[in-house]
Amino acid sequence: MAARHTLTPLELEIMKIVWDRRSATVRDVYEALRKRRKIAYTTVLTMMKILEQKKHLKRNDGERAHVYQPVRGKRQVVGAMVKDFVSRVFDGAAEPLLVHLVRDQHLSEEDLERVARMIREGE
Repeated sequence: MAARHTLTPLELEIMKIVWDRRSATVRDVYEALRKRRKIAYTTVLTMMKILEQKKHLKRNDGERAHVYQPVRGKRQVVGAMVKDFVSRVFDGAAEPLLVHLVRDQHLSEEDLERVARMIREGE
């Protein structure tokens, strides 16, 4: 199940665009990606078909182009990816990840207070 939810870097980049727009054509995604890097239209088309096969996107036939919409929300997919990462890298224990983030990522006092508040409130 984890492999189904874990996205490649390009898949995640495409999903972020579709999540932001709530729906998009291949051309929409291609144009957005092209602003950041060189990529072929056919690559975007292929990747969006793969995301549809993996049940991350659903395709609706529009008048002139297929319109894709996300099947799962960003929070759900990213949460599954984080859970998979913690499972693979930290043997399922979240504490070492938190310690790493606190020590090595130079979290601000505001960030640390927000995390502490979330823990206290049980979010």
